[in-house]
Amino acid sequence: MKKTYLKVVSFIAAFSLFFNMVPMTVLASPSSILNKINEAEKQKQQAEQQKQQAEGQKNNKQNELNQLQFQQGTLKAQLDSFSEQLEEENAKYNEICNSISDKKEEIEIKKRELQDAKDTEEEQYESMKKRLQQIYEQPENAYLDMILSSKDFSTFLNITDYIYMISEYDNGMLEDYKQITIEVAEKETELESELTELEALEELSIQEQARITDLITTTNQFVEQYSAQISDTNRELAEIEKEIAEKEAQIAAQEADIEALKKQYEEELRLSQIASQAARRDISEISFAENDRYLLANLIYCEAGGEPYEGQLAVGAVVINRVLSSCYPDTVYDVIYQRSQFSPAGSGRLSYALAQNKATASCYQAADEAMAGATNVGNCVYFRTPIPGLTGIQIGNHIFY
Repeated sequence: MKKTYLKVVSFIAAFSLFFNMVPMTVLASPSSILNKINEAEKQKQQAEQQKQQAEGQKNNKQNELNQLQFQQGTLKAQLDSFSEQLEEENAKYNEICNSISDKKEEIEIKKRELQDAKDTEEEQYESMKKRLQQIYEQPENAYLDMILSSKDFSTFLNITDYIYMISEYDNGMLEDYKQITIEVAEKETELESELTELEALEELSIQEQARITDLITTTNQFVEQYSAQISDTNRELAEIEKEIAEKEAQIAAQEADIEALKKQYEEELRLSQIASQAARRDISEISFAENDRYLLANLIYCEAGGEPYEGQLAVGAVVINRVLSSCYPDTVYDVIYQRSQFSPAGSGRLSYALAQNKATASCYQAADEAMAGATNVGNCVYFRTPIPGLTGIQIGNHIFY
């Protein structure tokens, strides 16, 4: 018998390990469906809160991006203004340079004119000197002879006027040339002064161009910094939007899961009601297998090992109620290992308990009483920890229904 028992235990352990390798949803009862619904609701609520937080971060990041773009736009407008100023200053500088070139050319012309005037004045002066020299170098009676040789008084006056006119002409021309020389010299001085002013304006224009160029360089640097910040903010915004999209997908998936779980729960409640009304066998009609007591005691340990004895008996009664019901398998083994019913059977906890024989004396006593037909929960076929809206028989930390 012991060998048979060990074989059964080994088979159960191997079967459970294989079962755990297959993806499945493990449920102890419809109550475990409610647990999953509650957990899914909590996860959904948490995801919604995370989504709201992410949306708040998105709004803050969008405001930050808008501010950065506004500031960058302001800087770009300033940059355009500086560029226009630089173009105007360049045009002004070119105009000044052209004026300086023209002024230098005018000065060169005036210098040549001044030199020509000086040369002309010098020539006139030399001509006068020669004429005077010629007069003075003539014999002492030359002019007197000219005057005395006059045949009449009219000729005399003409000769005298001629001599006077030559003298006055020479003096007038000399004065004219002197005046021209003075005027040309004054004009040259005026042009030199204007040239000095233009060169000063040229220097100021160069300084202004340098100042505007520095402003353009500095502003460009700020624009580039804002571009980098905007790029970083856009990347962060994209990550937040991705997170929001993921949360929305998660929420949608959770809503679908919740809906599916609710339908599953409704179906199992329906089955529970059917089971309560279905035909039941009498305990006397049940033939228990050799290892049913060992299996049931360890299941009771896994489900209610920390509960008072009444709770342990109630768990055993639920298993036997299912065995007695026509809606469930008709053996303890098949009831316990029915797919997606008792979570310890699917999680491996029962296999571990069976291998170690964790069941306590009270668990064995509860199994014995349940297998004898004792029940403190009537015909209940489900149990779970209490949740709002669920009514039934509460024993310890479980509600049986």
